Amino acid sequence: MAADPGVENPMSPRLTATDLELAYDRRIVARDLDLAIADGSFTVIVGPNACGKSTLLRALARMLRPRTGTVLLDGRDIGAQPSRAVARELGLLPQSAIAPDGITVADLVARGRYPHQRLLRQWSVADEQAVATAMDATGVTDLADRIVDELSGGQRQRVWLAMALAQDTPILLLDEPTTFLDIAHQVEVLDLCAELHERGRTLVAVLHDLNHACRYATHLVAMREGAIVAQGDPRMIVDAGLVERVFGLRCRVIEDPETGAPLVIPAARTAVAQELPA
Repeated sequence: MAADPGVENPMSPRLTATDLELAYDRRIVARDLDLAIADGSFTVIVGPNACGKSTLLRALARMLRPRTGTVLLDGRDIGAQPSRAVARELGLLPQSAIAPDGITVADLVARGRYPHQRLLRQWSVADEQAVATAMDATGVTDLADRIVDELSGGQRQRVWLAMALAQDTPILLLDEPTTFLDIAHQVEVLDLCAELHERGRTLVAVLHDLNHACRYATHLVAMREGAIVAQGDPRMIVDAGLVERVFGLRCRVIEDPETGAPLVIPAARTAVAQELPA
């Protein structure tokens, strides 16, 4: 007997995209995209600027309606589900978030609990604990009373991440979560993401740094010119040929001495010059 299309298949990934064509007005950004986000995975989307990776994430987050194709959450069209219900299952850290004027860090992080509020269930001890835990995890507890607009770019990024964590969703989408962060804070944020993944949360992130992506991802999606070029375990798919095909970069790929993941070493300018014809 055929399965009821309105009933979740427990063997299927909770978040999938099929035959997506994505566009802004008349400009098509990506087409023929098929992607299944494995439950409990840490999926990272990489690719050159303007290849469509953030656009794909926006479609997965229901912020952009596909021109054709469907994004499914629990087997149902994500665009047809109530916003609050989706927000209890799927959280988003956007690329360029704007805080309301004059809002404090604590108040902004607390907004992550909005999807859990109902007419007969207002602010609770559980909400308070979720906010405190999120702020502690992202290192912004000492900033609780500060105005968000007065913070540095790196501090603001950590505050937005805290708000996404306070939402306490099983699926978390992150669009360039290390933007504005120095190298130490980049590693801190990605280590935090790895810890969330180890605790069972499903993560999907867009990252610019391919080495970070290889180190942290359990599943890598490489995009170029609006299409998925390759996907799979980084240790299985990342080699010099893939890097050159996706990024146009001559390189060597070696084993990361810390993790065993692929480590991309760009070819030196002098080495590239020596290979050019006279």
